[in-house]
Amino acid sequence: MADSFSVVDPSKVETESFNTCETAVRKLTDPLGATELRVNQVLVQPGEVTTPHTHAADGDAPGQEEVFVATTDGQIAIEGTVHDVPAGNVVRVHPDVERNLLNRTDDATHVWLAFGAPPVGTVEDFGGYVLSDGDA
Repeated sequence: MADSFSVVDPSKVETESFNTCETAVRKLTDPLGATELRVNQVLVQPGEVTTPHTHAADGDAPGQEEVFVATTDGQIAIEGTVHDVPAGNVVRVHPDVERNLLNRTDDATHVWLAFGAPPVGTVEDFGGYVLSDGDA
């Protein structure tokens, strides 16, 4: 089973921006060969905010539960309430719950690993993003 595991150094994966904001993301799903979940490293610079969204079921597309791992201290907004998350802590978010990452610091990049299952959309277009009425 040559494909039974993989090791990827995220710093070797090129960064790009989410299609809804300028926040840098390293899409790790393909480099890891993951087929049952989506994996991203998200780099939130001081002052940045990702787009509030859910991954609710939409038509035939299933909803996507997400797990965020703070590899540095970080901040996540759940239904508009900001939560400070210490490095090493883990956050699970139901598909119907609005979430976004943000960084209200002046000097530290927040680094997150984001896992979504089941994988929806494609690696290029995450699909299943349901924006708030004000953000549509």
